[in-house]
Amino acid sequence: MKKLLLDYNLKVRVPIVLFVAISVFAITYYASFAERNGIGYSPEQPIKFSHKLHAGDMQIDCKYCHSGVDKSSFSNVPSAETCMNCHSLARTDRPEIQKLTQYYQEGKPIPWKRVHRVPEFVYFNHSSHVNKGIDCKNCHGDIAKMEQVGQVHSFTMGACLDCHRNPDKNIAEFQQIKDNLKKGPQYCNACHR
Repeated sequence: MKKLLLDYNLKVRVPIVLFVAISVFAITYYASFAERNGIGYSPEQPIKFSHKLHAGDMQIDCKYCHSGVDKSSFSNVPSAETCMNCHSLARTDRPEIQKLTQYYQEGKPIPWKRVHRVPEFVYFNHSSHVNKGIDCKNCHGDIAKMEQVGQVHSFTMGACLDCHRNPDKNIAEFQQIKDNLKKGPQYCNACHR
């Protein structure tokens, strides 16, 4: 009797349990893909801001609002003061501008939600990329066409290495900047510090 139960368990129950476990893992892995690589992440912001209007239609350069991007290792998120350079006069009657004005008058930072993020243990220097002529949209997508910013490219190690190994295939303006550009570093401590 015990041998029959053991045979039944080995032939029927074990394969079913393995199938269910593998299926749950596969579904979880697939369902969490966007969260793990960030693609598709597009949070609601405290103030609706159209990059399509500002960077696209009005052709305001990224560096006007993200002013430290060519001088610093990180990209700053604009403060209320930066926005008020224009919006102390422009469109002051709009509800979103009134929210902005309230943050400014109260001296509070706007609690923007970060969209693009590399892992905490990764060192990424914006200025070294920007100063070599690499356009923002190579990593951030065509921001000038986005009403609401979302992550369109992966910031995984594989994505970075692919660009560093094959800049001619991954950088849209490669022909214009190739004299400034050599293949990016591929040794571990270039990014893992």
